[in-house]
Amino acid sequence: MSTEYDPKEYSPILRDFASYKATIAGCSHQTVNEYMRDIRAFFQFVIADRSGTDPASEEGKKIKVDKIDFDFLRSIEVSDIYNYLFFCERELGNKVNVRARKLCAIRALFKYYCKTRMMIDNNPAEKVESPKKQKSLPRYMSYEEAVYFIETVHNDTSQTDFIRIRNWCIVTLFLNCGMRLSELVGISLNDVDRFLRSVRILGKGNKERILYFNDACRAALEEYIPLREEQKVATENENALFLSRLGKRIDVRMVQKMVDKYLEASGLGNRGLSVHKLRHTAATLMYSKGGVDVRVLKEILGHEQLNTTQIYTHVSNSEVEAAMAKNPLAGLAPTEPKKDEREETVHIGTLDNVKKSN
Repeated sequence: MSTEYDPKEYSPILRDFASYKATIAGCSHQTVNEYMRDIRAFFQFVIADRSGTDPASEEGKKIKVDKIDFDFLRSIEVSDIYNYLFFCERELGNKVNVRARKLCAIRALFKYYCKTRMMIDNNPAEKVESPKKQKSLPRYMSYEEAVYFIETVHNDTSQTDFIRIRNWCIVTLFLNCGMRLSELVGISLNDVDRFLRSVRILGKGNKERILYFNDACRAALEEYIPLREEQKVATENENALFLSRLGKRIDVRMVQKMVDKYLEASGLGNRGLSVHKLRHTAATLMYSKGGVDVRVLKEILGHEQLNTTQIYTHVSNSEVEAAMAKNPLAGLAPTEPKKDEREETVHIGTLDNVKKSN
């Protein structure tokens, strides 16, 4: 089943919610797709569970949600949501972040019809606790690993010059600007300043921000853009900055595969790194090596809240090691006492000696 939101597959009240998220809440096309996919999966589970159908079966996955109405919404109980989250963990193997995202979609739907539209009185989702997320430090490359990764991409002579320079330009922007994958593939030529000083980015919630290019980004773009202009471009993609071999705007999956390939080639394939971890790397290096203030980093990354950015203010192990070495006691090593000194120490510490001194 396609993950693309198709209004015909949803009931009128679900389509109304999707329209609200897209037009009023300002959610991106991709975000609306994710909301509707998660909501459809939840209602498919509830219908299957109530009818005695296995939700994980092919029959369960084909259940339609085009008849969901307000009576059905009113029938949803807290136990339905908990049962669904339990199913997602045990049967689907969804990790905590995925379960939290699915709960977020369910909450958004019920909040919309309870508080915004006031079409139903009870909101069972607000009574459901969020799955506890494990707090962990972001995975990222060291400075040396990032340099080697960029060089690996740039030096891949198995590719045509256009593809090689395009890939190099992409990873250079990722590691210097900290942009999201969706932001990078969405860049058009007219988003880029004609002097290659900056680029206008469309981030989450359709919010624009300006990112400024450093020398590395400008150098990569200066090599890539002339090669891009030589390519045959499909009419609908004539304004896209990054193109595929076929002259179409490069897509998310293509970039993911490219980055995964070069992570393997540079010996970083077993580190749990990914396209998104290039963003982590850029943020971590700007903060820990470049001394960028966390409030400035928040604006660069396009975060709504400062506490989202603060995950990048963690201190690397090497810095902890260096700090420990600066302890004034670090150079102190015990010396073996001489024999006479040992005897004197024991003598002074005896109870008899203490009594005599009193």
